[in-house]
Amino acid sequence: MDLGNQSIVSEFVLLGLCQSWNTQALLFVIFLMLYLLIVSGNVFIVILIITDSHLHSPMYFLLANLSFVDMWLSSVTTPKMITDFLRESKTISFGGCMCQILFVHFVGGGEMVLLVVMAYDRYVAICKPLHYATIMSLQKCTGLVVIAWTIGFVHALSQMAVIVQLPFCGPKEIDSFFCDIPLVIKLACMDSSNLEILMNGDSGVLAMTCFILLLISYTYILLTVYKSSKTGASKALSTCTAHITVVVLFFGPCIFIYVWPLSITWVDKFLAVFYSVITPLLNPGIYTLRNKDMQYAMNRFRNYYMES
Repeated sequence: MDLGNQSIVSEFVLLGLCQSWNTQALLFVIFLMLYLLIVSGNVFIVILIITDSHLHSPMYFLLANLSFVDMWLSSVTTPKMITDFLRESKTISFGGCMCQILFVHFVGGGEMVLLVVMAYDRYVAICKPLHYATIMSLQKCTGLVVIAWTIGFVHALSQMAVIVQLPFCGPKEIDSFFCDIPLVIKLACMDSSNLEILMNGDSGVLAMTCFILLLISYTYILLTVYKSSKTGASKALSTCTAHITVVVLFFGPCIFIYVWPLSITWVDKFLAVFYSVITPLLNPGIYTLRNKDMQYAMNRFRNYYMES
């Protein structure tokens, strides 16, 4: 059956975060400021790592990539949400909705794998320090980042190949501020319960696989740190604590959205905001405020431009 020909819905209606105009005006100001901080903070980290030769190492190369990914993860959904606060009719075209789904899962899937790569980098640095330079060469790091992007793209494409073929012929209200697979599938003119389980399972497998690999990596790291000297352990533990915080903040909402959905509207919206706005905002702060190398680099950057 050619389901694609049955899709007569040309646009979807986004119900957003709330209905009150006063609340929406307040949220417009808040999220606009947060988005500007996300973009400026992550762009600054990328520029700082590129321009400061002291940060030309595998760990900071991966951190620059994480900041780049975070910036785009937020940019897929947040600008649309911000502009919709000023609109009475919050609609998104069918093509725009499909693009949001594609890029959210492309960038989100890539970030999951990238976090695993960053954990592997810390594992090699702490557990195999004598072989670090050989194992984590620039060529190896570049290859791992390419693999992360490739997995994210394949994951997103596998989701889109199914979603775009569904028949959408009636209901078109999405009770959120952006299009996501669990919400869009429910609007299909068919019994989508089995498909919903399958699609959530696809995202869940990727999320849980990455999460388990991260747990294994950090378990090995913490065991090694526990057996090492106090000075080295303190520095390693500080770095790992920042990484683990990011992992919890990123994977927590993903697990509750795709692996263990709660089906409570306000909780789903909160998790969506956390996933697309709060996490990309907190990552720069977590890595810069807790990292002495980044602090020294910021001081050098500031001193250079003050002297100029």
